[in-house]
Amino acid sequence: MKSSLKRGIFISVFLMAALGLLATEALAKTEIIWWHAMTGFLGERVNEVASRFNASQNEFEVKAIHKGTYSETLTAGIAAYRAKTHPHIIQVFEVGTQTMLSSGAIYPVYQLMKEQGIKIDWADFISVVKSYYSKDGNLYSMPFNSSTPVLYYNKTIFEKAGLNPQNPPTTFEEIEKYAKAAVASGATKIGFTVAWPSWTLMENMHAWHDQPFADNQNGFAAMATQLKINGKLGIQILELLTRWQKEGIFTYSGRGSRGDQPIINGEAAIGLASTALVGTLTRTAKFEWGTTSLPRLSGYPQGNSIIGGATLWALKGHKKEQYKGVAKFFEHLSNTEQQVWWHANTGYIPISRSVLKALPEDHFRKNPNLWTAFAQITKGKTTPNSQGIRLGNFVAIRDMTEAEMENVFAGKKTPKEGLDDAVKKGDATLKEFASLYK
Repeated sequence: MKSSLKRGIFISVFLMAALGLLATEALAKTEIIWWHAMTGFLGERVNEVASRFNASQNEFEVKAIHKGTYSETLTAGIAAYRAKTHPHIIQVFEVGTQTMLSSGAIYPVYQLMKEQGIKIDWADFISVVKSYYSKDGNLYSMPFNSSTPVLYYNKTIFEKAGLNPQNPPTTFEEIEKYAKAAVASGATKIGFTVAWPSWTLMENMHAWHDQPFADNQNGFAAMATQLKINGKLGIQILELLTRWQKEGIFTYSGRGSRGDQPIINGEAAIGLASTALVGTLTRTAKFEWGTTSLPRLSGYPQGNSIIGGATLWALKGHKKEQYKGVAKFFEHLSNTEQQVWWHANTGYIPISRSVLKALPEDHFRKNPNLWTAFAQITKGKTTPNSQGIRLGNFVAIRDMTEAEMENVFAGKKTPKEGLDDAVKKGDATLKEFASLYK
């Protein structure tokens, strides 16, 4: 009896010790904090990315924390770095690239991976993605969610309006024609709308038509100090939209992603928005829809659209063992299987040649809406005008541009007056930034 009792006590103590050891091991996981700006469906996928990494190993735990919009996340990250309360990783949208490069707060990803002894074939990343986030040929942030704007059209509305749902608009003239038909038929009140107005209508349209957005090769050759958006192309686009607005076929939906909602809700016949909507529409749309390339204006050469979305930046000022976890997480993100999953589940652009090879041969044929964006960024010849835009304090410049676009849509200024004022304010901001980071 005593022997059995002793044996039971021993087993209990052993189990408690084992459980305690397991608990200690769990607590001993090195925590990696990741700030991001994704919400809704995409926010759920970000949480899944972290969970997939955490389940793949026992040494590190990535905690994905939503910090607000892209602009709010960038602002919070800079403020936190100054206060020494910053995360290990921060998601920053493409317009924050020059700000991050000049901040002195970053741990370049190429350097991080080299010092942690993790080899990644940087040449595997497609050039349009790699070049945007590189400096002197080296990648400074980890490609994550790369997007570009595409044209969405509602096939259900097209059918109700007597339009061919298999024949999407390819020019601004066709958008006008189809939007008029859609509104006149009573199928919808919104013929055409846009999300991210500066990104879709100014930044990408200049690249798509091979026109300069700013001097010094859009900021890639040297610090940009002058905007070029008040030329013929910019004015032509705003003149079209203001006329369409008066005719009731264009609806201004607001800044940022506000223009996504009329497209997602099936209220807009045609809309310009990020390819990131593909994943959302695929799973939620109660109507038939399709995508096609950005519309063209005649009289301009063909460029390609530019990368949007965001990358992940490692921030300086943390412990060495924590950077091992950051590097391991970045290695996980670069894994072909992980990238294939991310592309297929979100609609973001494949960012490496390995992913393209790993996709089934009929992948894009079966998923034409995923092909639209990828074909678009590789369609034309990449030139200094279409390689991307890298401006100091680009977030503020985009806000200034959209504020002036709103003045135009409100009838307070002509297209030329609005864009002239946007350039005047933008140039002052660019020159101030350049003086601080010579």
